[in-house]
Amino acid sequence: MKIVLLGYMASGKSLIGRELAKVLKMDYLDLDDFIEKNEGKSIEKIFLEKGEIF
Repeated sequence: MKIVLLGYMASGKSLIGRELAKVLKMDYLDLDDFIEKNEGKSIEKIFLEKGEIF
């Protein structure tokens, strides 16, 4: 089973996602964390350099 949470910035997706993963005993992946790790820079810096559409 895969669950995807979508919504506006700062709407609580990460908080709900982490808690839901704990309750359901599932892995949790935060896309912002994944992108930051792969790009080697913060989401804020990526937005400044490449725009939010990146």
